[in-house]
Order: sequence, then C-alpha cells, then structure tokens
Amino acid sequence: MHILEAGDPSAPLLLLLHGFPELAFSWRQVIIPLAAAGFHVVAPDHRGYGRTTSRDSATPVPVQYEDDLRPYTLLSAARDVVALAFALGYRTAAAVVGHDYGSAVAAYAALIRPDVFLSVVLMSAPYPGPPPLPFAIDNSTSMPTSGPTMPFPNADGALAALNPPRKHYATYYSGPGANAEMLHAPQGLRAFLRGYFHMKSGDWAGNDPHPLTVGDPASLAELPWYYVMPLDSTMADVAQSGAPDEDQARECKWLTEEELGVFENEYARTGFQGGLNRYRCRTDPAWMAELSVFSGRKIEVSAMYLAGTKDWNLYQNPGALQKMREECAGMDEEDVVLIHGAGHWAQQERPEEVVHEIVRFLKKVRSV
Repeated sequence: MHILEAGDPSAPLLLLLHGFPELAFSWRQVIIPLAAAGFHVVAPDHRGYGRTTSRDSATPVPVQYEDDLRPYTLLSAARDVVALAFALGYRTAAAVVGHDYGSAVAAYAALIRPDVFLSVVLMSAPYPGPPPLPFAIDNSTSMPTSGPTMPFPNADGALAALNPPRKHYATYYSGPGANAEMLHAPQGLRAFLRGYFHMKSGDWAGNDPHPLTVGDPASLAELPWYYVMPLDSTMADVAQSGAPDEDQARECKWLTEEELGVFENEYARTGFQGGLNRYRCRTDPAWMAELSVFSGRKIEVSAMYLAGTKDWNLYQNPGALQKMREECAGMDEEDVVLIHGAGHWAQQERPEEVVHEIVRFLKKVRSV
C-alpha cells in the first residue's frame, strides 16, 4: 500500500481516503497543514489505484475487467483501512476522513470498527446507510428495495425512458468498456482528466445544485451529464462537453498543469479499472447483499459531513443527505458544513477551509 504522510509518527493518526478518479495526491494541499495541527496524517492510494497493488501481492499487475471482484468490495476496502492503521502501529485513529468513494469506505470503517476509528468525516458523498433488510414482513406487504448507489428501484429503466434517454454513470462505470474509453479518450488522457475535474468543480458554470424530488425519475433529468449521461455517450464525450478552454485550464490554481500531470502519469500506467471495480461491486446486488448484515445500524462515533455548495453529489441520490443526518449518523447542526463556491473536489479547490473545518471538528470531539 502506497501512502503519503506527514507529522509525528507518535501523534494521533488521521487517515485520508480519496475518491474516483483520484489518488492519495488529491490530499496534497491539506496533509501538511493537518500534520501541523498535531496529527500523524496518512493518505493511501486505494487498492488498485496509483502505486498500491491490486492484489495481496507485491506484483504491480494492472487490474483487468475479468479479475476477481472480492478485493474491491466495500468490506474489503474497510479491511484495508483497518489493516493500514494496524500496520502503522495504531490501535485507534483520531479520525478517518473520506471523500467521494472514500466517504463510503470511511463510513463503513467507522460503522464496523468504532473501537478503532474514534470519529469520521464524510466528504461530498452522503452516507445513506447499509442496504435494508425486510422488517415485520408478516404485517406488511412493503419491501425495501433501494440500494445505496441507485436513487430508486429500476433507475436504469426510468432514465432510459426520459427524453432524451439517459443512463446512470454508475451503470456505465460498471460496464466492460468504461476503462478503455477513458484511458484512450479521443481528446487524449490528459485532456479527459482536465475536462472531468473541471466539469465537477466550482469553476464550471453548469453546477447549480438543488434538492431533487425523492422517487421522481423525471427529476433526475436535472442532474448534469456526469451523473446521468446521454444514453449513447461515453464519459470521454461527457468530459469533452464540459472541458475548459485553454485560458481557463491555464488559470486553474487548484490543479496546475504540473499537478494534472501526476494524475495523467499514474492513470496512464494503471488504467482506471481498479477504481471502476468498486462501482461494479456497488451496482451488483450480490456484492451489496453482504452489507445488509449491518441493516439498521448507525454510525455511533462523532461524525461530520463536508461538501462544496456547487457539488451535485449533495443531491444526486435524492433524500440521502437528510437520511444520513436523521438516521445513519448523529451529526450536530454545525458539523454539516457546506463550503461556499467549492465543487466536488473541496480539498483541492478550498484546502484552507477544509483544514479549518476538520481541525475545528476534531478539537471539539477530542475534548469531549
């Protein structure tokens, strides 16, 4: 497992978990400031990303679509995080912080091992709780069917019926063609990544998030294409449609050309399949079923939610944000924080504010 770290190794541990398509490098602007606040800060590349190998082996073999999916389930990812803490010599961590897909990993790590992770910070992706199991079925005909990835049952069919027809990005990511279509994007890998990062950031004028109607398929048409794609498009097409012009790209201070090159070089070497396999696990009922053993259980440790005001992930799963606050994790009102003007990549776009909020939260919960 490849990590970036800073701070005194005897200080309290703070783990930072990245999302897709990201790397440990995504935390570059916050690692040292968080270490200066008194923590041993460690950011790993997830299994199958960057310089962390995909299997329990030191052999850096690129991940293939045909590979066994067991190493990429959420439970496996949570196990990796526990194993990392132990390997570093810690029995407890002050907090686990997760962004995007890393938010789900952090949530399950805190849910399953509250003895290890004493608090949790969830960034961008609200945590809607474990898949439900039917309850009191002798007295009711209703059955819970929605999962944590799709916004409602048969979302794919409902999206395909829209005019124009659409498809869910998680379904696309779960297909066999996504890796090659992004890795070999017609505009080039670097331009694909630039467009993708730009389109989900606060810099893109199309990001004006607002709540969607729960259970209403038509409301999903309000989501941008990177969440509900045109039915016949690839993600490379979507990224190209929202790509910045040369001046915008050159003036981007939070992702310089040099920094973009780090992402380009790593993904050119590994491809995207390691990250895409997580989506395959989350859209496959067979893999999600193992999480239903935690049905009805909520996060017991202190929790914070942090996102940008221009991040559509707030609402792309209608009702998830409210459910997280009311049912899945106990959060004080002051610990649901929206950073003005930031998009999906808050720790890159607004690192000073992210550091401030995380440190504020940790000071509060560690003094209790």
